[in-house]
Formats: sequence, structure tokens, C-alpha cells
Amino acid sequence: MMMRQKKNAFPVIHPNAAGIDISSKEHYVAVNPAITQQAIRSFGAFTDELEQMVGWLKDCKVDTVAMEATGIYWISLFLLLQDAGFEVVLVNARHVKNVSGKKTDISDAEWIRQLHSCGLLSASFQPDTFTRTLRTYMRHRKNLLDMSATHIRMMHKALEQMNIKLQHVIADITGKSGQAIIGAIINGCTDTDTLVGLLDHRIKATHEEVRRSLNGIWKPEHLFELQQSFELYHFYQQKIIDCDKRIEEQLLEKSNMTAAQKKHIKGNKSDLSFDAAGMLQQITGTDITALFGINNNTATELFSEVGFDMSKWPTAKHFTSWLNLAPNNKISGGKLLSSKIPKKKNRAGQVFKMAAYAIQRSKNWLSAFYHRIKARSGPAKAITATARKIATIFYKMIKYKETFKPIPLNHYQESLQTTQIKRLEKQAKKLGLQLKPI
Repeated sequence: MMMRQKKNAFPVIHPNAAGIDISSKEHYVAVNPAITQQAIRSFGAFTDELEQMVGWLKDCKVDTVAMEATGIYWISLFLLLQDAGFEVVLVNARHVKNVSGKKTDISDAEWIRQLHSCGLLSASFQPDTFTRTLRTYMRHRKNLLDMSATHIRMMHKALEQMNIKLQHVIADITGKSGQAIIGAIINGCTDTDTLVGLLDHRIKATHEEVRRSLNGIWKPEHLFELQQSFELYHFYQQKIIDCDKRIEEQLLEKSNMTAAQKKHIKGNKSDLSFDAAGMLQQITGTDITALFGINNNTATELFSEVGFDMSKWPTAKHFTSWLNLAPNNKISGGKLLSSKIPKKKNRAGQVFKMAAYAIQRSKNWLSAFYHRIKARSGPAKAITATARKIATIFYKMIKYKETFKPIPLNHYQESLQTTQIKRLEKQAKKLGLQLKPI
């Protein structure tokens, strides 16, 4: 006797869904075969071809589209589809990789469509237009800082090849004294007494130490390398200032601050050249830089990655999981098989880790928490756990407009001791023993 065919376990939720397989030169698009005879088509990556794709999707009555996040090739199409009124779902490539049989672009597009039509794909986080613009400026600024740092290293190399040890007696050759001396060397001055005369009074090294460090073996090829690295360093520094102006204008647009309300500050050389914290406080309603480990620059970088709307994550646990700061528990048969955090990198999560690293030598309760975890599980896990604590506080401050209220260090230590005593008493009771104070 023939068994009845089982009903489809996954009902179709989005019958008018489309799936797109993204590449650098060609995109494959799959729609419902019941709508058109040619259910899968390929389109080029030029703008006019993307516009043709949008028109074809409209003709096929498509209302929602899913695509993989492949490199940066998806960005233009994603924005174009959004502007055309489609619901666009950007998915992690790992969530759609299990295609049975031979893998092709055509099969990938159809597989994405099938999964999306059944509602089995979850959308990746996408920022709003303001946050996306701010993110572009901040990421570009970081690249400029990296390029600037490269030319600092090249200046070090050129000096070292001439056996000039200036970087060993002056902490920072990009400071006032270091740049004055290097500038004079590039202009042809090799007299050590003249070069020492350019030192700022704040330099701790003695004039004799600096004079000996400048007694080098002058070579024209290394002087040429030093000159170009020096010029390129200052070129990138100017570009960083130009980028700061764009970031400032972007924040002013949302904060509604006037130019008279701006307060320029002097901080770390890699920090923003304006008071971004004041603008962010006006936008969010709370001073996020009061949080340990968060400064003018890191606060702006965080908001450029996560935006200002925390409602996209229902709870702080969802937020820290998205940041890749929470354990990835794998349970089978009621047993915990693994809790290892995935190796994927989240830019905002990395910023929180930098904040956790910055506070490890501070004297506050978060630093005490870090050292407690470090003693038990090692520095790597301690950094992640502390970063998760900071991220949780950040989430609550932004979502509920809360002010950061740090726990006094002595209160934290007393609370920790009380907890430890209770745990020891419980263990002693199981063994039939009783703790006695000394």
C-alpha cells in the first residue's frame, strides 16, 4: 500500500521572493518559476544593467529580495533595490552555503530564493543612511591613520640605516622636536650642535645623548627615503584633518549644534581633532565617554558601526552576541559540547575589546573584574569578558538614556568577597565541614 506523500514541512511565506547570487562582474537572479518561464536570469554589474534587473523584478511582481554579503559588490545593488521600494534582506554567506549537488551560480541563486520564500533567512544588520555615511568616513580615516603609521615606520627605518638613533632617545619622532630635527636633516643640516639646538625644553634626554644619537653615517639614498617618508607622513596627516572636518559636519547635522557651541580639544594624535563627545552627548542624551575605556575617538567609531538605535537588538544579550563577544553554546543531548566564540571579527566588537585592553591598568571595578577573570581563565578570555561588560553598559546607556554610574572599587571587592565566602560555605557544608573566621 502506497504511503501518502508528506506535506511540505516548510510552507511558503514569501511567494514573490527573489534570490540573487552576487559577484564582481555578473549577478544571477532567481524568481518564482510560477511567475515567468525564464525564472533565472543573469545581469551584468554596470549601473544600467542593475537598473534593468530592478525593472525585471518589478515586472515579475517581486516584493522581497535576498542576497549574499559578498565582499563590497552587493552595496550598490542593495541601495538601488532599497530605493526602488523592495524589501532587501542581506544574509551571511555561511547561512546559505549548504547547497546539495554541483555548486553553480544558478543553483546558488535558486537556493537563496527557496530559503527566503520559506522565511528561513535572517537579515544581517544594516545601518541607516546617516550611520552608513559616518561609517564610511570613520573607516576611511582609520585607513589614513594606518598609512600614516606606515610612513612613520619608514622614517625609523631610514634613520636606523644611517645609524641615527634619534628614535631611541626621543619617545616620539613625530613630535615637535623630532619633526624639527628631521626637517633640518632633509634640508641638508648634519651638524649635531645645530640639530640639538632644535630640541624642545620638555625633552627628558640630555643634549649629550641626543648629540651622540645624531652622529650618523649619511647616505644620499637613505636621506631620499627619509625625505619622501617625511613628506608622505605630513600629506596623510593633512588628509586626516580634512576627513575630521567631514565627520564633524556629519555629526553637526544630527546634533543641531552651532559652530559657536563646538569645543576643540587637544588629545592623542590619532584622536579626532574636535569635541565629538559633546555632539554625541547631545544626540544620544548621555555622555558615553564617561564609560571606562571609551574616549572621544572610540565613541564615534562605535556609533559609526552600530548606529544610535538600540531597538534593533531586543536585549543586551542579543547585542553582545551580534558583537561576537558572547559564548557560542552548542548543546546536544542536554550536554554542552562547545562554547567557543567564532573567529569571525566584528568591528564594533573589536572596539570594545580595545576599550577593555585600555582599562586593565586602571583602578576601577571593571579593571578588578578583568584581573579576576584573567587569574582564572587567562588574558584573552578576560579581555572578551570585560569587553562584553562594557558593551552591556553601553547598550543600556544608549537605549534607556542612562548615566554611567560606576561601582566604587571597595564596594565591588566587598561584594566579591561575600560571594566567595558563600560559595566556600556551601562547598564546606557538602563535605560536612564548617568555616570559621580567623
